[in-house]
Amino acid sequence: MVDLTNPAIDPAMARRNRRVAIAGLFIAAGMVGLAYASVPLYQLFCQLTGFGGTTQVAGDSPKGAIAREMTVRFDSNVANDLAWSVTPAASITDRIGMVDTVNYVATNNSDGPITGTAVFNVSPAKAGAYFNKIECFCFTEQTLQPGETVDMPIVFFIDPELADNHELATVNEITLSYTFYASDNEGS
Repeated sequence: MVDLTNPAIDPAMARRNRRVAIAGLFIAAGMVGLAYASVPLYQLFCQLTGFGGTTQVAGDSPKGAIAREMTVRFDSNVANDLAWSVTPAASITDRIGMVDTVNYVATNNSDGPITGTAVFNVSPAKAGAYFNKIECFCFTEQTLQPGETVDMPIVFFIDPELADNHELATVNEITLSYTFYASDNEGS
């Protein structure tokens, strides 16, 4: 019969157990760190690759225009908790690489100031890597006073390198869609 009340402790086994415990703690800490870093890393990945229709931010159109034309449609959606009405810009057709300016029009339909923000997406998603914004109302929160109507500009171009992507060879139309939400800084 084996006596379990006074087990002999093997020093080598104790050392291995300590190493396993320390390695487990480092792995757990690393997983917690990755969990906190996952959102900013995912956003960085999307911005660099255009994944999921994320657009790029640019200073200007350094490559010039090419002969291929592209139609850009504009869409808007407003969350139920935001008392705004937003009219998207009219569709435009222009040569790829040309810098264009369009305006969304937003109106505060409430009797108090409301601060809103917009998130955007490009469809088809693969075109997001080639859609470059130079200026956009979506870069900052917007505060509208009661009954105020404002033009919200977007200055953009489509990178001519889109023409080199064979997956987008048949794409003749891109949709830029914004969803407007009430900001946490309500009425600031």
